[in-house]
Amino acid sequence: MADQKIFAGPRVRRLRNGMDMTQTAMAEALGISASYLNLIERNQRPLTVQLLLKLSSTFKIDLDALQGETPASVTALKEVFSDPLLAGELPGDQELIEISEAAPNAAAGMVKLYRAYREQAERLSDLSSLLAREGHETVAAGAKLPIDVVRETFERRSNHFAAIDKAAEVFHDRLAPGEDLTGAIRAWLSREHGIVVRALPVHAMPNLRRRYDRHSMRLFLSERLSPFDQLREVAMEACQLALRDEIGAALDTLGLEGDEARRLARFELARYAAHALMMPYGAFLAAAQRARYDIDVLRSRFRVSYEHVANRITTLQRPGQEGVPFFLLEIDNAGHKFRRSGAKGYPHARFGGDCPKLNIHAAFSQPGQILVDAVELTDGAEFLVVSRTLEGPQAAFNERVRRTALLLGCDIGFRDDIIYGGAIETRRAAGSSVGRETTKVGAACRLCERQGCLARAEPPVTRPLGLDEMVTGLSAFDFQ
Repeated sequence: MADQKIFAGPRVRRLRNGMDMTQTAMAEALGISASYLNLIERNQRPLTVQLLLKLSSTFKIDLDALQGETPASVTALKEVFSDPLLAGELPGDQELIEISEAAPNAAAGMVKLYRAYREQAERLSDLSSLLAREGHETVAAGAKLPIDVVRETFERRSNHFAAIDKAAEVFHDRLAPGEDLTGAIRAWLSREHGIVVRALPVHAMPNLRRRYDRHSMRLFLSERLSPFDQLREVAMEACQLALRDEIGAALDTLGLEGDEARRLARFELARYAAHALMMPYGAFLAAAQRARYDIDVLRSRFRVSYEHVANRITTLQRPGQEGVPFFLLEIDNAGHKFRRSGAKGYPHARFGGDCPKLNIHAAFSQPGQILVDAVELTDGAEFLVVSRTLEGPQAAFNERVRRTALLLGCDIGFRDDIIYGGAIETRRAAGSSVGRETTKVGAACRLCERQGCLARAEPPVTRPLGLDEMVTGLSAFDFQ
């Protein structure tokens, strides 16, 4: 028993502060030096059994107050850190024990704040459900969230970040990957930063694509991801380390306010940097021009996915080395828009992208097939549009596949530079007239004044509806 040692420094300090004593006064009462008591309070020296007995007899305290953990406080803190927002922040329970012992009042305040947050979130959820049942739109539904601000910022500007592209080319050359870029990046992460990359099975990481554990220096990737998407995740991690300054400088140019908006934008820039590393600008532009922007040829050449190539060809705007100025739109089968970008910004005014006659909607009925169309807007502007579905992470047998559709477009004047332009010319040659092979579309139903449109979903705001009961037009919304 004489050799038993107990580390309880924070408890001794709370006891001394509770009696309003200095370290010198308590040390004198215990018959030890003030410096030794200071070491005890900092857990650098143990409380021996003899010292425990001296504390008990001198200050009339219960020895149980100086021994054991504080299970109630630790359990409450575990509840806090089990929240999805904080999951993975702590490698184990030891830090929770230390917080509970060193600052019990602060720990209790943290628990109280978390429970208030949970209660408030539940109240807001209940209120939103109540208003929805009553047919009212909640204020939050009309608010502009940080993700909306970030998306609009990227849509308005050219999807080209020159400094990131140049730095990514230099980084690619330094890696000298040969035919194995994934292996080269993994080796660099391990050699330069001690980061090990591991793929985890679905049951070990059911809800995440990736997770970086900064405590063990391991980057975990989900087995749901294809080899191409695993490469992008590894490339993003490497770019956030190697291209930190360039990404930070690009972020500052966006003029975003708020930590959440900047965090989301930083992720998008890291994604851009990963594509630039996987498909270096000079090599990719040369290959794209030789292949006439054939996406399947390019994805095979650079060992990436259709989605990666489609995103990359909207970035080719380096001064003196410009590519065809493509723009991009990605939606799901319910029409939700996930991504809009363009080499010169997304053309909201000229193209829109909300017309139900665009082939991006038809792509869902032909998964994996490339659909090509020439479309004409109401102002006479013509575009070449290429659409195809994309498959999300691998779904289990009992899960629904996540499928989106992606549209790439450019001005019809570039059709001779693009492999898909040949399909338009072939169909036109086979038809009796050019007009038959151009799909008449609008920017959006509310802004479109084409009469007799079978696909019209809403009436135009610029024209009065036809109210003649004796006449019924082809459209569900007749107007004069």
